[in-house]
Amino acid sequence: MYIYRARVFDTPTNPFTGGTLRTDTDVALVVDDGEIIARTDINSATESYPTVEIIDVRDGILIPGLVDTHVHYPQIRAIGHLGKPLLEWLDECALPEEEKLADNTYAHQLAGEFLTGLISSGTTSAMVFGSHFASAVDILFERAQHLGLRMTAGLVTSDCTLPEPLLTTIDQSLAEAQQLIDRWHGTDRLRYAVTPRFSLSAGPDLLAAHGELVQDRPGIWVTSHINENQDEISDVAALHPEAQDYLDTYDKAGLLSAQTILAHNVHPTERELLRMAETGLAVAHCPTSNSALASGFFPLKRHIETGVNVALGSDVGAGNGFSLLKEGVQAYFMQQLDPSGGLPMTAAHLLYLATSAGAQALQLDAQVGDLSVGKRFDAVLIRPTAGHPLDVGLAHAADDEGALAKIFALGTPADIECVWIDGQQVKSHSQYQAAGL
Repeated sequence: MYIYRARVFDTPTNPFTGGTLRTDTDVALVVDDGEIIARTDINSATESYPTVEIIDVRDGILIPGLVDTHVHYPQIRAIGHLGKPLLEWLDECALPEEEKLADNTYAHQLAGEFLTGLISSGTTSAMVFGSHFASAVDILFERAQHLGLRMTAGLVTSDCTLPEPLLTTIDQSLAEAQQLIDRWHGTDRLRYAVTPRFSLSAGPDLLAAHGELVQDRPGIWVTSHINENQDEISDVAALHPEAQDYLDTYDKAGLLSAQTILAHNVHPTERELLRMAETGLAVAHCPTSNSALASGFFPLKRHIETGVNVALGSDVGAGNGFSLLKEGVQAYFMQQLDPSGGLPMTAAHLLYLATSAGAQALQLDAQVGDLSVGKRFDAVLIRPTAGHPLDVGLAHAADDEGALAKIFALGTPADIECVWIDGQQVKSHSQYQAAGL
């Protein structure tokens, strides 16, 4: 048990529907076996728990663990290929890298780099787009289990249009998925997600087989891509002539529910947005990827007004890294610039998208997403090096909202001092390691 004395920012209420940023300059979080059992003042905490060690982190700012709703495991080494649209980028940059995960030694190396990237950036929960190779997915789950990450992931499947090494059959994909589900789904903080790459590389029969798997195994998740690029949308329509639109390719297969997360959705139709809201699925908004691939402006206002759940994803390969702080500020920029009329946002909106909204999308909001009593202690301590840009910015912030805006505008993984998952420290610098953690 520990008492964390901290300056805390979180968003237990939705700023898009009238909620506000919650701030406490000096609050005591009492954490027992990973659960926040009290949120009070320090005097009350020490009176109730007189023998419990106090960890004073008031020289930084404590926020909830960040939640990434769309991030590609195989693509960490593909970051930085600029100047290409989606389909060209896939062919020349991403897919050749993904083929290398057939080698288990390579997959082990990549899994370590990938998970380090997530945790060093403050991400404690994630919907991970896995690999086309079952052995590589197995390796990812094993490494994530060791670190304690809250991870939902699965075998990526395709049966057309991709290079032959990345293709599968219905029977093979179902057999491999069943093995992964039996081993990993519900183990510790891990869950399985059916993961057709996208409807451009998964034909109707493969999608339908995935839908049957979802029906047979209640509790498993679904994730894929949708409406990222206009050429992609046209090609999907040609491959699935029976579908009304891109979303309908998944809908006909029985893949839409509140346990579905679809990435991008830059170019949705009104019918698709209405159906998304009806099913309760969530959309992972990936701002730096949308910008790097020139996919377009994400219609956040239309999503919110239609009642579609939206959270942030880093995407990784086509984006600029794992940091949801940078995704948040890029989301802000793109809404400011959207010629069709973006949705103005404050720093509170960005924190909500990076934490509480992601927890809700992953149905983890009873456990994480904010730092309230009864939640698990997934937390990130922002504490920049003295004299560095974020430190200077925080010292001159006019108020708490201004300080949070500085974190999104200036923050990097180097400014993250500590990360906790379920009360266990998974990233630390020497000061707080020496404090007894």
